[in-house]
Formats: sequence, structure tokens, C-alpha cells
Amino acid sequence: MLRVTDEAARTDAGRQRHANEDCYYARAPVYAVADGMGGAQAGEVASRIAAEAFDQRTDEGTPEQQLARVALEANRRIFDLAQEDSSRSGMGTTLTGLLVDGDEVAIVHVGDSRAYVFRDGELRRLTRDHSLVEELRRQGRLTPEEAEEHPQRSIITRALGPERDVELDVHTHRARNGDVYLVCSDGLTSMVREDRLREIVAGAESLQAAVDALVAEANQMGGRDNITVVLFRLGGDDAGDGGEPGLDQTVVGLRAPEPETGEQQVVVPEAEPEPREARPAERPRARTKQRRPRRTLRRFVVAAVVVVLLAAAIAGALAAIRSTYFVGQDGRGLVTLFRGVPYELPFGIDLYESQYVSAVPARTLTPTQRRRLLDHQLRSRDDAADIVRGLERGSE
Repeated sequence: MLRVTDEAARTDAGRQRHANEDCYYARAPVYAVADGMGGAQAGEVASRIAAEAFDQRTDEGTPEQQLARVALEANRRIFDLAQEDSSRSGMGTTLTGLLVDGDEVAIVHVGDSRAYVFRDGELRRLTRDHSLVEELRRQGRLTPEEAEEHPQRSIITRALGPERDVELDVHTHRARNGDVYLVCSDGLTSMVREDRLREIVAGAESLQAAVDALVAEANQMGGRDNITVVLFRLGGDDAGDGGEPGLDQTVVGLRAPEPETGEQQVVVPEAEPEPREARPAERPRARTKQRRPRRTLRRFVVAAVVVVLLAAAIAGALAAIRSTYFVGQDGRGLVTLFRGVPYELPFGIDLYESQYVSAVPARTLTPTQRRRLLDHQLRSRDDAADIVRGLERGSE
């Protein structure tokens, strides 16, 4: 039976943020990181609600079901609060939470915070980012190297709070004696490459030293966002080995229980399969009339899968549009914060909407400011809002 033998955690505002919208929960056997969005008055609230929701966790159901209930309840609270207070409209938070249960670690994940396991000198990511750039990388439109440097890598496609319904990634990871788990916000991973994360964890004398070194490294690389790092180590019997080498992952494909309101549903996707050696080609089978119905069924299944994938891609694109912002000018020539992307569809359908109109006339900006700030570059809400506030204060 494995248990937590050591832990360390720290959150830091970074070098370019005035407020810290990150929040973490570190109380064995649960560890979680939430990265808020929507401005200091909203992002801080959303991430705190997500973290504090773990205090109400019960042992009823499987570990996956426990984590899913916590995340869904946090989503409901954040969404309802945003509906009641227009100043917090659109607020949300990422959430990556781990629950240690014997020789397994259950994981709930939404957004672009991450979980890793450090084992046998190697660092392996256990979560997949719900971000626009990650979607492009999975589609093969970006290389991993391009994804790490992409200017829109902070745009997420899923979060707790912005919508009444949320889709969660929930799975279970097989643990081992000596495993070290890292849970962090993107303020760390957007500044520090994964190979460097591994070096720091491997070379640290203690978990606290590793946490401090990771935060320092992120700040040294620019510290553009809030930085939160949680580390914990498992120890005890070797029950988690199970005689299986490597980082085997067990996915428990259970659905979390439906909430009492019936408004939200948890989708538990399967984890990405481990790479396997190519199998030798099988001898082709003779084609017979008896096999045609099977081929027809196969075609039907393939078509159904394609339809589902297209629907998922459209849903992801719509979510990405709703979480994207840019700065421009409205019809009166005033600097404006827009939500969406700066494109129009046929029949006059706009893919953007005005979120805030400042009192700053665009004509008063210098040519350099206009090129740098009113370029319609896609940004996070915080970055776009900071630009507009800076122009209003005259500090841009």
C-alpha cells in the first residue's frame, strides 16, 4: 500500500502579473492546481472555488467519481456566480487534481495546467492540454517545437465556469514506490521546457528545493504568468509495481455519476495508448460474399466515428473562439476589447463581439502603438485587458 511520504508546494505571482490568480490544494491524499482567468477580481475567485471544493470531497464512489463530483460542483458554483454578477462574466479556471488511492492515482483534468510523474530518472506527462495550440499539434498542423513557441499557446478550449456544462478528462494511473508527482500551472510549463523540468527535479536535494528551483527558473526565463508548483512523493510497499516494467497507465473508463440536476455530464475519454512495436502483416484473407455485411458494418462505424470527430472539432473551435480576445477599434474609432476572432462569415455573421469600449480614440495613438497594439493578434482575456487598461492609463 502506497502513501504520501513527502510533499512541497508554492505559488508565485511571477514577474509580469500584479495579482496571483493561481490556487492550489495540497492535503494528502489530494493535490490540485487551479489557474484562474477573467481578471484579478474574477480569476482569483474561480480558482479559489475550485481548490476549496476539495474540502467537501466524500469517499462515496470510486476515486474517479469523487474527483468528478468535486470538479462538477466547482463548475456549477463558478458558473452561477458569474451569472449573478456581470463584472465576473466569463470567469473560469483550469483544474488538475490527483487523488492517491493505494497503488493508484486518480486524475481529473480540464484546461492547460498539467500533471507529471517522475520515475526512474524520466519525467512523463499524465495530462493533455485543452488548448488551441494542442489541438493544432494533434492534428499535425504544428510540430511540438512550434507548439512550445506559438503566440496563442495560452488560449484554452476547456475550463471550469464559462459554460453550464463541462467535459472532464478522468483516468487512473498505476503508481509505484518512489514515484514523484508534479502538478503545476502553465506559468511553469510555458517558461520551462520539459527536459529542464526533469533536470531540476532529478538534481534537487529535496522536494522543497525542487519546488523553489522550478519557480526560480520560470521567473528567470521571464515569469510572464503566475507560477504554481506542487510536488509529492509516494512510498511504502512495492504493491504498485505489479511486476510490470515502465510507466504503464491503467484507464478506468467509468462515467462519473450524473449530477442531481441532470444538467452536466462527465465524459471519461481513454488515455492515449502506449506505443507498441509494429506487428507483422497478417496474411490476406479471401474475400467472400459472406464477409460483405461485415465490411458494410465497418464502413458504417467509420462514418459514425468521422461524424463524432467532426462534431468534437466544431465544438472545440467554438469553445476556442469564446476564450479568445483581441484589441481593435469600434465603428466610432474607440479602442475596444473584442471577444472572438477578427473574421466574418458570409451573410454578415461576425465571429467576434465587443466586450469593453474604452474612451481612448484610436487616432490618438502613435503609428507604432497602432501597429503593435491594434494588430488584431489573438490574446488571452487578461493580456488584452491589460493592453486596454494600459492605454487608458497612458502607460502603454
